[in-house]
Amino acid sequence: MQFVNCLRHGPKQRELRGQKMARWTKQLAAPNKCWPCQHRQKGTCMKKSSAIERTSALVLAPPTGRVTVLCISPLDEDHLSFHAIIGHSKWMLFDASDLASALALLQQHEIAVLLCERDLTQGTWTDVLEHIQALPNTPSLIVTSRLADDRLWAEALNLGAWDVLAKPFDRTEVIRSVKSAWQHWHDQIHMRATTVKMMAAS
Repeated sequence: MQFVNCLRHGPKQRELRGQKMARWTKQLAAPNKCWPCQHRQKGTCMKKSSAIERTSALVLAPPTGRVTVLCISPLDEDHLSFHAIIGHSKWMLFDASDLASALALLQQHEIAVLLCERDLTQGTWTDVLEHIQALPNTPSLIVTSRLADDRLWAEALNLGAWDVLAKPFDRTEVIRSVKSAWQHWHDQIHMRATTVKMMAAS
């Protein structure tokens, strides 16, 4: 059986990923505007400070060192494949067959990485992506599909997914992709925490 490698490392994909990260970094570093407010102390807007404090409570909590993964797929073979690949490791693997059960698990657990089948019973991976944007520490989303091609990869990256994995799954590619997705999730939390601290100190 010939495995199809993950599409993350092509020149076109590296360029798209660089553009995405540049936009995200620019937005993150943009100065926060002070809202119109009459309550000022020592030249600082109190409402702005309160907003920063609320944001700090969400992002300053250190992430757990354990890799937590949620597989979202209506296909039993996907869950069996991921359990065969990473189920024996120290990583914590959760299973969901649809969007509703996935959102329930995300409310109960701090999950860093989502492995999401492109087509769900109701909706697609883009619906999952839309819902997780509201979470304080947004998980990294990896899209899985038998029809993984440059078009899907470009769409996934531009919309905010981390990676695309083609089926049938290759163990090395799955582990590499999940590890890099977890590291990205971990780094985002610390980057936001550092930015919030700098804003609070200014």
